[in-house]
Amino acid sequence: MTKNHSTSPRHDQTSWDLTIHRDTNNDLEIAISGCWRLDQHLPSLAILKDEMDTGCSHLHFNTQGLTDWDSGLLTFLAGLAKEAKRQGMAVDNNGLPPGVQKLLALALAVPEHKATGRDAGKPGLLAQLGDATLNFAQSVPTMLHFLGEIVIAFIRLCLGRSRFRLSDLWLEVEEVGPRALPIVSVISGLVGLILAYLGADQLRMVGAQIFIADLVAIGMVREVGALMTGIIIAGRTGAAFAAQLGTMQVNEEIDAFKTMGISPIDFLVLPRMIALMLMVPLLTLYAAFVGMLAGLMVSITIFDIGFFEYYTETLRALELKHFFVGLSKGSVYGAMVAYAGCLRGIHCGRSAEAVGSAATSAVVTGILLITIMATIMTIVYYQLGI
Repeated sequence: MTKNHSTSPRHDQTSWDLTIHRDTNNDLEIAISGCWRLDQHLPSLAILKDEMDTGCSHLHFNTQGLTDWDSGLLTFLAGLAKEAKRQGMAVDNNGLPPGVQKLLALALAVPEHKATGRDAGKPGLLAQLGDATLNFAQSVPTMLHFLGEIVIAFIRLCLGRSRFRLSDLWLEVEEVGPRALPIVSVISGLVGLILAYLGADQLRMVGAQIFIADLVAIGMVREVGALMTGIIIAGRTGAAFAAQLGTMQVNEEIDAFKTMGISPIDFLVLPRMIALMLMVPLLTLYAAFVGMLAGLMVSITIFDIGFFEYYTETLRALELKHFFVGLSKGSVYGAMVAYAGCLRGIHCGRSAEAVGSAATSAVVTGILLITIMATIMTIVYYQLGI
C-alpha cells in the first residue's frame, strides 16, 4: 500500500514528499524526499499514525531523494521514533543520512527536562493568589530599602551634595508634562461628560439640574482630576521609566555608574521623581479644567442651562480647599508613579523578557499605590474637615 503526501497548500511548487509503503512482511518503509526545512510547512505525525496503528513491527527509511534538510526533519523523525517506541515497533535508522543519524541519536539520548513545564497544568486561582501574596510580601523589604535610598538622596539634594544634570531634569519635565496633554485632554473630557450626564439623571428628579456645575467642578478639582491623571501617568510614564532603567540594567550602564562612584539614585531616579512631582499637579489642574469644560458643554447643549448661570454656580461651588486637596493628591500620585517605575526598572533582571515584566509590574504597582494613597488621604482629609 502506498500513500503520497506533497506540498503545503501555501506553496505552488512541491517542496517535500512523503511516501508510505507496507511490504509483505508487514514492515513499514517511510520514503522521504525533497526539501525538509522548517519554512516548508512540514507534515505532522497525524498522517502516519493510522498506518502505524495497524500492527506494523518494523520501521525503516528511504532518503535517496532527500535534497535539503534542517531541524524540521529532525523534529519530525524524533516524534516518529517516540511514537514507534510507544507502539513497540523496531526502528532502523540506517536509511537516514549519517548526519541525521548522529543528531537523532543525540536528541533521543537526552531525556526531556522535567522543568520545561510542558506537562504542568495551569495553577488554580487559589494558587495564583497565594503566589502573588508571597511575591508581594517578599518584595516589601526591597521596596522599603529603595524608599530609604530615595529619602537619603533628597536629603543630599537639599544639602547641595547630590549630582545630576539639570538638562536631564528638563528633558524629563518635557516628556512627562507637555507631551502628556493630548491623552489627559481626551480622558478628562470624557470623564467630565460622564459626570455631567450622571448628575443630570439624578438631579432632574428634583428639578435641580443647575447643580450639575457643583458636581462636575468639585468632583474634577478635588478627586477625579488627580485620580485619572495619576492612572494615565502610571500607564504612560511609569512603564516608560521602568523600561528605560531596565534597559540600562540589561546593558550594564547602571553597574558602570556604580563603578565610577556615581549614585544611580541621584543621577537617574531623582530627575524622574522631581519631574513627576512638579508636572502631575499641573496636569491635575489642566484635567479639572477640561472636565469642567466638558460638563459646561453638555449642560448648555443638552440640558438648556445658561452659560453665565453655569459659570456662576461653578465659582460659588469651588473653594480654595478643593484646589489644595486636588494638588496635594496630584503631587503624591506623581511621586508614587515615579517611585514604582524607578523601583521596577532599577531592580529589573538582565534580559529582554525581564524589561517587559518590569514595565508591566511598574504599572500595576503604580496603580496599587495610587489607590492606597487615595484611600488614606480621603480619610485623613475627611477627619480634618478639609
